[in-house]
Amino acid sequence: MSTDSDQNRAGTASDAPKVAVVTGAGTGIGRAAALALMETGYTVVLAGRRPEMLAETAALGAAIGGNSLPVPTDVADPASIAALFATVRERFGRLDLLFNNAGIGTAAVPLEDLPLATWRAVVDTNLTGPFLCAQEAIRIMKAQTPRGGRIINNGSISAHTPRPLAAAYTATKHAISGLTKQIALDGRQFDICCGQIDIGNAATPLTERMAYGQGVLQPSGDTMVEARMDVAHTGRAVAYMASLPLDANVLFMTVMANQMPFVGRG
Repeated sequence: MSTDSDQNRAGTASDAPKVAVVTGAGTGIGRAAALALMETGYTVVLAGRRPEMLAETAALGAAIGGNSLPVPTDVADPASIAALFATVRERFGRLDLLFNNAGIGTAAVPLEDLPLATWRAVVDTNLTGPFLCAQEAIRIMKAQTPRGGRIINNGSISAHTPRPLAAAYTATKHAISGLTKQIALDGRQFDICCGQIDIGNAATPLTERMAYGQGVLQPSGDTMVEARMDVAHTGRAVAYMASLPLDANVLFMTVMANQMPFVGRG
């Protein structure tokens, strides 16, 4: 006979649908993760700023038999985040997974020349947004039956080793590592797991500049083209982390293009 405790350790009850929220689900890593999660049986709430891109992700998911719900959301707007999770409560009544993926960077600029407004925009999107999403997710996960769930934060290899002239992005990704540890610590007594995936050079529209022309700036001051990897690998990695029972957790995972400059960067 299964007990509530048994169900908590295993994740959701076997007859309950698994529900995930993926932010930044309209393109790139978010889209890859959403599709991989749909393939494994999750109903995925697709959050992002551009409705047309969310619709594309939903159509790709439907083509592989997946279920999703697009919800236009700006993670830099607290009211928009609150509305997203209110929709989750109303439509599904539970939440099993949050993938905090949405993020932005800046043009390469010396730290002393970085406009305060740009700094604040990156912090709002990359740090405050994931914090607020985690708050909302934790409230649902604590209250639901069976309780618990999983939060996966998209860090970056910049959470370990920065690129030149990227102060705002680097600072927020280092902060995400601290947030990951804090959620993992504070959530464990409530059967809430938290882990982080740090990704290097996935082939997305945002990394096109790495692969063509002069490439990207290196710590030496030179520019070079860098290797990239299929973004689908990142989606499968997120799906693996999400597949674990709630008595197991991947605290940190690094998935990167093998030939990119990172280990011994510079």
